[in-house]
Amino acid sequence: MEPAEELIPHKKRGLSSDAARKVRQQGHDDALYFAWLIGMDTDYLNGPQAKKDVVDPSGDTHSVKSGSKKWQIFLYGLSRFREDDGFAVMNGMGELLKSCIRAFPLDFATYQRDKQSAKEALRPHMREIANRLQDKPRVRAFFHKAMFNGGEVDYLTIKHDGRYHIFFNRDVIQAFGDHLAVENSKARSAGQTPEQKVIFKYQGINLAELEMRNDSEVHYGEIRFNMIKQRALDLLFTHIPKTGEYSGEVWLYGQAGRRFGRWPQKAAA
Repeated sequence: MEPAEELIPHKKRGLSSDAARKVRQQGHDDALYFAWLIGMDTDYLNGPQAKKDVVDPSGDTHSVKSGSKKWQIFLYGLSRFREDDGFAVMNGMGELLKSCIRAFPLDFATYQRDKQSAKEALRPHMREIANRLQDKPRVRAFFHKAMFNGGEVDYLTIKHDGRYHIFFNRDVIQAFGDHLAVENSKARSAGQTPEQKVIFKYQGINLAELEMRNDSEVHYGEIRFNMIKQRALDLLFTHIPKTGEYSGEVWLYGQAGRRFGRWPQKAAA
């Protein structure tokens, strides 16, 4: 597929176990430093399925994103979509996501022997997801669940250019819902199969994509939702104004300007 239809070239997607460990550790360190900046003592609530990286002194929760190029918003298998009621009640999206996974054989070896049959079986489900996400309220509901676990997380906090930029969840959801276009991936050359992904575009350029991850046996049968960091920042900075500073290293945007940082001064000393 041509670069315009992909976030990362296929051969470069996978990280070695050591590289993945370093990425996770950097993310942990960035969240730890943010917690320190706002007066916390490494106060984490970071479970294997949680999106809460930092809980601030007021009890509000933050998903802290850093990275240099992209964010993995989620990577879920069938059990997550089966057991998570938030996906189950999301206008049929949970069932569609399960159908994407079930379109593929149970084991990686069978898939490797006949990839094309699985890709063809996937197409109607990916097409239906894109069709449903033409509805702006559904787009907002999808991001509400995907990024903030249905309201479990209050803020998206992004480390960028040596600062932490804090956005209130509702502002992020509204901005993405209002300004993203949704479509399916296309076959750009012979041998490619269309409708393998759902693409979220900002000003005609890919910002995020939802896809089946079947490039390795380890993550076979899982759905991945990735986002390009810089393009997401371009959208957020453009449509959510800066409204304050907690400190020189912590800037606030939109409703975060009046919501964040309202705790006893001694807690932030």
